[in-house]
Amino acid sequence: MRTALQTSPHPYVGMWVTEDGYVRQELRSDGRYDEARGTQQSAYQGDYQISGNYVTYQDDTGFTADGYFENDVLYHGGMVMFRQDQTN
Repeated sequence: MRTALQTSPHPYVGMWVTEDGYVRQELRSDGRYDEARGTQQSAYQGDYQISGNYVTYQDDTGFTADGYFENDVLYHGGMVMFRQDQTN
């Protein structure tokens, strides 16, 4: 019988938010992202790929963007995003 290999989620998976909380981007473990802006939930959704410290996005309309992680900060589209503590 074959067993599924259990792997830990990528270290960048989780919720990333701007300092003011206006933009909230969830990087999900299935390679999808969901970005909220202000009161608009799911303003952008699509796929993402991580290579090293770089992330590339393609939303469901075909628009592409990129960003990078440095010192547990996500720099994306002119924004600076911080990991949201999931314990709150």
